[in-house]
Amino acid sequence: MTSTLVYALLQIRIWELINLEKPIPLAVLIFLVAFSVFSWGLVFAKWNVLRRARSSDGSFLRAFRKAPGLDALALASEQFKDSPLANVFSFGYEEAARQIRALGKLRSKAAIERMLDVGISQETSRLEDRMNWLATTATVCPFIGLFGTVWGIIEAFNALSFSGAASLRAVGPGIADALVATALGLVAAIPAAIFYNHFGHVIKEMGVRMEEFAMEFMNLTERSYEE
Repeated sequence: MTSTLVYALLQIRIWELINLEKPIPLAVLIFLVAFSVFSWGLVFAKWNVLRRARSSDGSFLRAFRKAPGLDALALASEQFKDSPLANVFSFGYEEAARQIRALGKLRSKAAIERMLDVGISQETSRLEDRMNWLATTATVCPFIGLFGTVWGIIEAFNALSFSGAASLRAVGPGIADALVATALGLVAAIPAAIFYNHFGHVIKEMGVRMEEFAMEFMNLTERSYEE
């Protein structure tokens, strides 16, 4: 019986499920496909951003550790636009340079540290941009798929009541709608959840690296400007 049911469901063509006379299943299908396509586009875009950021961070950090002083590094940092570390450096350097121009020496290390914290916060926010959409996809799509599943089962029972006899022809379309909705919900949600967690881990690591870099920056600043 089970194998016969599965075989019967496989005979139903996909275009038969996309039926304008069934607006609810069609709406569920459109929402889930749209969520899936958008989340995959976001995954590829975010992957590219993080890949460039990590590569640029490595190059900038090597240049930073070889630099004789902050002034020379400030000119070179313009080559690392994709590097969060370079952008954090710019926040700290501008504050240090402002103090040197005004008094000829560092006036407040705390002010430089605050500017570094601002830079870290802004870069973290930039890296996390649109991550909430992946979380939304991972959370919402299973429920949209569940709604489509329930609706398909309701249609199957309605068809069964109208036919007056239990037959695969009567309940097949409704069950097929339910199974397709369940599958699409999982197909959209599972990759979004996986990549949300992966990207979150990568961004957390980059945040730790920015905090460590801030300490290195303060050490270099003291060596460069303090008498």
